[in-house]
Amino acid sequence: MTNATVQPPAVGTYLIDPSTSTIRFTTRHMFGAQAVKGTFDLRSGEILVADPLTASQVAASASADSFATGNPKRDKHVKSADFLQAEAHPEISFRSSELIRDDASWRLRGTITARGNTAPIELTIIEATTDPTGLALRATGKVDRYAHGITKGKGMAARYLTLDISAHANRV
Repeated sequence: MTNATVQPPAVGTYLIDPSTSTIRFTTRHMFGAQAVKGTFDLRSGEILVADPLTASQVAASASADSFATGNPKRDKHVKSADFLQAEAHPEISFRSSELIRDDASWRLRGTITARGNTAPIELTIIEATTDPTGLALRATGKVDRYAHGITKGKGMAARYLTLDISAHANRV
């Protein structure tokens, strides 16, 4: 996120509103020949804005069973034991460990836990705006499904998912 798009929020606690926040992803299948787009439903989340801003923290969770691409057969298969194991592991969670600022961007480092496996992720914050009652963030990142033990369908399903997250949070 460049300085032109940064509106630092007030120090405090913000609860992410699942009804106005989205987790979108894109990936490839059929040996990379076709794009797949889909969503996960955000369950809950909290943003703790600190002073200094780099000490801020984020925690959020999504429903594994909410995986949706518009193809019911594929969605059911991805939720099964072959991939997400949504019944045994209903939650996909994110917890930040570090907020970093460099010359041109802000990056949020942390971990994602999916299917009972935790792996690192780095999200690039590409937009941040504030208003008197809350804040809005947009971030992108890449998830390595192999790092979460999701290795079924190698070749048929791509290894990486690109995330595009829009989060709206209300100040508590």
